[in-house]
Parts: sequence; C-alpha cells; structure tokens
Amino acid sequence: MTTDSDSFPRRHARTQRFTLGAPRSFTVAPDGSRVVFLRSGSGTDRSGALWVLDPADGAERLAADPGALLGGASEDLSPQERARRERSREGGAGIVGYATDEAVELASFALSGRLFTAGLRTGTTAELPVAGPVVDPRPSPDGRLVAYVAGGALRVVGAGGEDDRVVAEPESETVSYGLAEFIAAEEMGRGRGFWWSPESDRLLVARVDDTPVERWWISDPAQPKRDPQHVPYPAAGTANAEVRLFVFGLDGVRTEVSWDRSRYPYLARVHWSGAGAPLLLVQARDQRSQLFLAVDTETGTTRMVHADEDRIWLELFPGVPCWSPSGQLVRIADEGGARVLAVGERPLTGAQLHVRAVLDVTADDVLVAASAGEDASAPEIGEVHVYRVNELGVERLSQEPGVHSAVRSGPVTVLVSATPDRPGSVARVLREGKQATTVRSRAEDPGLSPRVTFLEGGARRIPCAVLMPTDYRGDTPLPVLMDPYGGPHGQRVLAAHNAHLTSQWFADQGFAVIVADGRGTPGRSPAWEKAIKDEVAAVTLQDQVDALHALAGRFPLDLGRVAVRGWSFGGYLAALAALRRPDVFHAAVVGAPVTDLRLYDTHYQERYLGHPGEHPEVYRRNSLIDDEGLVDAVEPARPMLIVHGLADDNVVVAHSLRLSSALLAAGRPHEVLPLSGVTHMTPQEQVAENLLRLQLDFLRRSLGLARP
Repeated sequence: MTTDSDSFPRRHARTQRFTLGAPRSFTVAPDGSRVVFLRSGSGTDRSGALWVLDPADGAERLAADPGALLGGASEDLSPQERARRERSREGGAGIVGYATDEAVELASFALSGRLFTAGLRTGTTAELPVAGPVVDPRPSPDGRLVAYVAGGALRVVGAGGEDDRVVAEPESETVSYGLAEFIAAEEMGRGRGFWWSPESDRLLVARVDDTPVERWWISDPAQPKRDPQHVPYPAAGTANAEVRLFVFGLDGVRTEVSWDRSRYPYLARVHWSGAGAPLLLVQARDQRSQLFLAVDTETGTTRMVHADEDRIWLELFPGVPCWSPSGQLVRIADEGGARVLAVGERPLTGAQLHVRAVLDVTADDVLVAASAGEDASAPEIGEVHVYRVNELGVERLSQEPGVHSAVRSGPVTVLVSATPDRPGSVARVLREGKQATTVRSRAEDPGLSPRVTFLEGGARRIPCAVLMPTDYRGDTPLPVLMDPYGGPHGQRVLAAHNAHLTSQWFADQGFAVIVADGRGTPGRSPAWEKAIKDEVAAVTLQDQVDALHALAGRFPLDLGRVAVRGWSFGGYLAALAALRRPDVFHAAVVGAPVTDLRLYDTHYQERYLGHPGEHPEVYRRNSLIDDEGLVDAVEPARPMLIVHGLADDNVVVAHSLRLSSALLAAGRPHEVLPLSGVTHMTPQEQVAENLLRLQLDFLRRSLGLARP
C-alpha cells in the first residue's frame, strides 16, 4: 500500500507513537549532582542512549552511545531478552534499560547480549568480558560488582571485569535463577528476579521451575522452515511455575527463604533496603489474601509484618511495599471504600485521593501519584498528580491539569508532565521544589492537536473523552466510533495531548470518536475497579452502551452508524459489542482479542473470574467462545474485522482462530487479518502504519460511508 511519507499513520508508526526521542527512565543521584536518563537521537531513532544531566546548569553529557559500543553492528537479542522486552512492552532498541549503584556513579546495561558499564561521574564506558548472552545486569550498591543472568544462571563479575563466576546454576533446562516468571512480568509488575543486599555481600534470588507449566507452541505459518517457539504458558486453571527464593552468598552458599508457598504461591514483591530486613509480599492464588513478610537472612525464616484480606481481590501497586527510613511498613490499601497510603498501621490519606503508586519515601514524607477520589470536591477527569504526604497533611506538587509522575532523590526531583494542550511531555528538574532546568526532548511534534472534550456520561458518571473532526461545525450528525480499552489496568481517558492522537485522526476522517472508561478501569475507586468481578462481559459492555446513549443527548451522533475498535481487552470488548448488542453497534474492529477466557493466564483471569474448575459457568458467560454458542445466538450479524499477530505469546492467535471458526460455523460475516511475525505489541513500522489505514477502510465499507 503506497502512502504519503508525511501522513499521520506513517509518522505515528515511524516515531513509535511519537515516543522516540523523549527522555525516560530517570535516576537521580542521592546528592542531587546527576540525573541519568535514556533518550534516542531523534524522533525517528529507535536506538536509546544513556545520558547524564547536571541539574546545576542543565548541561548534558552522552554517557554511553550504543552505535559506538557496537561498532555499527546490528543487535542480536537472545530469546530471554526478547521475552523480557515483550513483557515490558519495550519496542525500542539500543540501551533500553539500565541499573546503577547506590551512589549513581556506575551504570550497567546489556547491549546485544553483551555486558557494559558506564562511569556516570568519570564519563568512561567499558565492556566486561563475561559469559553471555547477558540479561538484566545490576551493580551492587557499593559499585564493586555486577550481577547478571546468562543461560538461566545468576553470575557475578567485578566492576572491572575480573573474577566472573557463577552464583546460582540451574539444575535443569526448565529452571532459571534471577529471572521473573511469565506471570510475574506480565501481570504482577515484577520484572526482575534478583536483589542485592544493602551491604553488597549477598543476593536474594528467585528460582523458577517451569516444569509444571503446560507447553504451548508459537509458530509462524509464513515461515515453515523455522522451528516453533516452545513456550510455558500457565493458562487459567492450570499449574503455575514453581517459584522459590534463596539468599545466596557470593561464595555460592545458599539459604532458602521459607513461607507457606502452598497457601501463598505468588511472590509478588521483594524489597531490600538498609531500613530493615528483606520484605516480601506473597499472595494466595485467589488473590483475596496476602502477607507482608520480613526475612531473616541467616536462617531463611520469615515473620509476618502485616496481612491483608479482601472478599473480591487485592490489587498490586508500584513502589510498595517498602520500609520507611524509620522501619515502618509503607503500603497502599483499600480501606473504608478508598485507596489510601498507609505508613505503619496509620492511613495518611482518605477518600479525597485515589493513590496509585508510591514514588519515593524519606524520613520527612512520601511522594505518591494519585488521582481524585470519590470524595474529591470536583472531578479531575483523566488527571494524575504528584503529592507529598506526611502526618501534617497532603501537598500537591504538580499544578497544571494533566498526567504527572516523578522521580526523586535527595534535593532533586524530576517531574514529568503531560497536558492536554501541549504535545508530548515535559521533564522538569526541580531542586528544593524550584525549577532548575528541563531535560530536552527530541520527540517529533505530531502536527495534530486533539479536539477533545472531557466529561462524565450517564448515571454512573462514566469518564469520557469525545473527539470531533478538527473542522467540524456541528451542522450534521456524525457516525460514531467507540475507541475503548475498557478493562483493568488500561485507563484511556487521560488528560494528555498524545493519548488521543489516534482517536483524533479517526475523528478527522469523519467520525465522532468516544473513549469511555467504564467500571473495571483504574483511577476512580476500589469499588469501581472491582465491580467487574465475575461479570466482566456484562458490566464493561453495558458501560460502553450507557456512555454512548448519554453522550447522544449532548453531541450530534448518528446512532444508526456506530462502530467500535479495540486491541487486547479492547478487542474482546469490541467483539462483545458486535455479538451481544447488534442493536447498538454496527461494525467492530477486533484486535488481538481474548475470546476463550480459559486460554488466558492464571494471575489475570482468576483474579476476575475465579478458578475455571470451580466456576465453569462464570467463564462460559464471559467468554466469546462458550459451550452454548454465543456467536450464533443473536441476529442480525454485524461485520467484524479480526486482527491478530501470529507471534503473539501473550494473547495467542488461537483466540482469534477459534472466534473465526465459530463465526464461520454460524454463517456470520467477518474478515481476518493475520500478521506474520507480529507480537502483541505490533512494533513494526509498516504494520503499525497500515493497520490504521486498513481499519479505516473496513469501517467506511461496513458503515456505508463514502470516501472523502
């Protein structure tokens, strides 16, 4: 398909949604003398480099250039590194992650499976001659050593490249040390599998044994000569990997950490700082109970610090649990109908705030990211702010409406802000609360400004974003495109410019585009998120219908031509809309959908629907593919475009193939677009570009819209 090189779809794909060239992954030195970050060379350069900024004068210095370090050679990634990037949704190249010592003087990173270090004060870089391919290298807190994973073994090498040795050797091909298992990385937000002691003399190391996990084959039919990828996948109701935890001395002596793994098999969080003993958060399989455990590193025994229970489920949060400098437990909890920050046993916030993450903890305060709670005086639709919290009260650091986050150490804070009226984001460096400088972004300007209205729709006050064509004057009703994600951990209604670029592009093709965050999406209250328990399909779909009908009273919408598009959970929701409510929705673009919920992973699916062996009827009524043949239960049929990457190891293509087979058996019209070699991320430039164009063509054909 020939395209204009300056078109939005081409530029959106070439810039990876206008994220390339933007600074990210900030680390601040404790003395405030350095800010370390990643940034590629331009808005179209995928290769990230390591940079150091001096907050005093804003001067930047290139600390590690991947092109120079590789001598112009292309990257060669191991299967473990590819899997790690897929789990973290990392689509970049070059240096995509790094770790530092406690003083932020030494950084380590993997590049093409090789181990490199960068002196962040000295400006030197070095390759360490070690066994590879290297995954997740991390310096010890004192900067003398670097630990890394290679071939499933945890190894340690001196920071100068000396004395490379094995600390933990896998006993079989199904065992690895120091890596996160699939569901920890995909669903729990734990992307690592080893942790240094504050004294740099020991490590906590996760041992993962995939032997119990069912094996699935992921192959590319377009490449019949290639061997299929053999993937352990813990589908709902099946066995998980066996995860154990050990304290390893640098001499290889190990002590197993003990807890009731039969009752609490999920190792969700590990924290080890100088403020206390190693801290674990372990969860029951049904995720309705969890323990906070302190570890005795000499004996491996654990003592309970705190226990939580919830009749629905317990959520996991970034940055917690951890110790405060005084040794108190810092956690986020659902208490009294609100999501609160608790230090020790005392909640420091109430229903005015919906706390989402802990960003930093000092003796004086806790830095958190939060949105307005149910009891807030006025709705702040789509906004996320940074707050300082202590026993004296709450202070908001971010002022302008938008989505904000922060990284802090010592006197310096990096405040990253995205707003509705400004492209991209701005990274401000604050010293003692006052702006010292900004970190330059090289991201491209999208050349498109969303015409977005934020409001709440319907009796349940569903957060919505409505986008109209740039040149629309309100004289005629417009066909509608619902553009949701609509599910857990996927807030789409955000008060940020770039969050709505694709929706605006569709709007400019002649649609009124509606993004609605119904129940189940994050950001409002625990009850809002947990309302989908056992009823994911009915609740999420009803909220999309209610939002549409509520907005029809305020905007000129043509309810006789309503389409819906979505990816992943959004794809599931789009298919639900077309199949269950053809009276409302007239066409659907169904991207990488989960259609048989029994084929998705344990930690995610069982949280919302329980165990399929115990609640088979819950899975049947929430799946697109069920024993009663949902797909041929309702008329009239609505056209559907099903899109799926054949290399997807998260939502495997079997989901779409089963949906297509059921639709075919029922005589229902649909189209299938298989994407050879494409994973759940769709990072390939040509794929990302032409997917937008093909969706638009399908929507126009299905709704009977003339080409402009």
